[in-house]
Amino acid sequence: WLTRKRRKPHVKQHTHSSIQRWLAASAAEHIQISHATGDPSSLLFSSSVSYRSPGQRSSERPLRPTRPLRSLPSPPRGPPRSSGTRPPRQKRQGEGNAAAAMAAMEAAADAMLAAASRAFCSSVAVFFQIQGCCICLLLAFGWAVASLVRKKEIRKMRRKMASGHSFAFLCDDVDELEHSVQQKLPMVSVVMPLKGFGEHNLQNWRTQITSLYGGPLEFLFVVESKDDPAYRAVSRLIVEYKDKLDAKVVVAGFSTTCSQKIHNQLIGVEKMHKDSKYVLFLDDDVRLHPGTVGALTKEMEKNPEIFIQTGYPLDLPSGSLGSYCIYEYHMPCSIGFATGGRTFFLWGGCMMMHADDFRQDLYGLVTALKNGGYSDDMTLAAIAGQHKRLITSPPVAVFPHPLASDLSFSRYWNYLRKQTFVLESYVSKVNWIMNRALFGVHFYLSWGFVCPYVMALVHIATTLRAPYSAIVKEAAGSSCGLKLVSFLLICTLTELVSMWNLTRVEIQLCNMLSPEGPQDSLRSYNWGLVFVAVLVDNFLYPISAIRSHFSQSINWSGIRYYLRDGKISKIERENSSKYTDLGGKHLYGKKTYPAGKSLLGYLSISLAQWHQPKKYDV
Repeated sequence: WLTRKRRKPHVKQHTHSSIQRWLAASAAEHIQISHATGDPSSLLFSSSVSYRSPGQRSSERPLRPTRPLRSLPSPPRGPPRSSGTRPPRQKRQGEGNAAAAMAAMEAAADAMLAAASRAFCSSVAVFFQIQGCCICLLLAFGWAVASLVRKKEIRKMRRKMASGHSFAFLCDDVDELEHSVQQKLPMVSVVMPLKGFGEHNLQNWRTQITSLYGGPLEFLFVVESKDDPAYRAVSRLIVEYKDKLDAKVVVAGFSTTCSQKIHNQLIGVEKMHKDSKYVLFLDDDVRLHPGTVGALTKEMEKNPEIFIQTGYPLDLPSGSLGSYCIYEYHMPCSIGFATGGRTFFLWGGCMMMHADDFRQDLYGLVTALKNGGYSDDMTLAAIAGQHKRLITSPPVAVFPHPLASDLSFSRYWNYLRKQTFVLESYVSKVNWIMNRALFGVHFYLSWGFVCPYVMALVHIATTLRAPYSAIVKEAAGSSCGLKLVSFLLICTLTELVSMWNLTRVEIQLCNMLSPEGPQDSLRSYNWGLVFVAVLVDNFLYPISAIRSHFSQSINWSGIRYYLRDGKISKIERENSSKYTDLGGKHLYGKKTYPAGKSLLGYLSISLAQWHQPKKYDV
């Protein structure tokens, strides 16, 4: 009990001293807060706080704290802290999570890149890459052979000119220009279906009607209606040359059972002169050489077994990607037309045939064209192949084809759709099988050409990423990607050089065949865009072919055609289209007087020739 009695005061003293120290510390903190905030209330409170233990006099000062006081953070003043200060804990955690996520994504991307690099070095992938290189070399070889055929004609013309034959661009033998020989030449009717009026039409028409063919020649410009701007423009052109040529404008009306072009061609054949021995179908968007009609007629006279003579255009890109895609699309086909003789290909822009074949409806070709025909050249080529008839292409039958300066990519896409839509039309079961085979081969080769470049991008990305990633470095070290890329680069350069060479030779040949016409140049070609167009066109062709197969319809120059069983079953005319898709020709326009003439002069001409329509302003 005594022990417990003595311990009680000790416990009380210890408790009182602890309470005093706590109160003293609290008072000191209030004093610091009052100095920091300037609030005197906390100072009064701290000065009034005291605790007296039992037995302590009231005059004694409160105990001071025996331990150092922690400094309190000063309260915020004014606006909140800027973002440059230390971020809160949540923000630091968010940044850490974002960094971890980025690291995980980077690791996943490296893993995918390494896996793709290994996959593209497998035996199957290597086969496809070597196959793409072989396609490049095959195209380069074909263009090299075509350039040799065209260059042979250039050398022959130069030898003739060196020997004194200044008119070698018209004929091989100067004796053919004798009046007695010219009088025996057969009559030729030139039928040109027109649609719209564009920036190059006047120049093209002038080259077509100023032919230096010595025999009888008539021109039939066929339009669907007088509201077509081409009607007014070509009528004024005929008035300008009325004393120098036999030409007229024929209004064919709207087609109901076939394409508008075929309808215009058949109406032109019906209106041609009864003494015409040959009929030449021309598109209005190509420039003809002065001796083209004579060269084609000479071959037809030399070999009566020829069913159709044809040629092919040389596209002159305007600078847009769409125009280069069209140029690239035509270049592989030009190989089949540069044979200098027999060919299996046919281009509807230039076709010379026997006029009696249409008068007699030989092989039912008029019936096949009129009843549901969509493509003139594919239909006639199918008939020629079915009956084993001869199609030839002279080496001089290459024509400059200037493309519209405003040819957009969407118009190129619709042109590609039109070209693939042709494969959906057919006149017989054999023609259908040939179109399906052409569809499959072109489909396979197009994407087979593009795939190696996609794989090459993966190999290049693997090489560039290897120094910064161990897994990618391991994949790059164990693959043959760079070797494949190097081989593809060599094949691509070979292909582009061969394409450049053929284009150069054909431009040179066209300039020699038209010495008085506008001289074309290779300097306007952008070969960087040519390479891009090669990839774009080959990538889009299968997509366009698939869409054409499932849609079975196409809108071309404001007219929508529907196919059923390979023939046109329905035609809808849409007036919303203002321009043709390829040539950029105006389908509708406003009347105005010609540039360079006064209003009074224009009114006087119109009064004198009131029956002639005005020219459309382009």
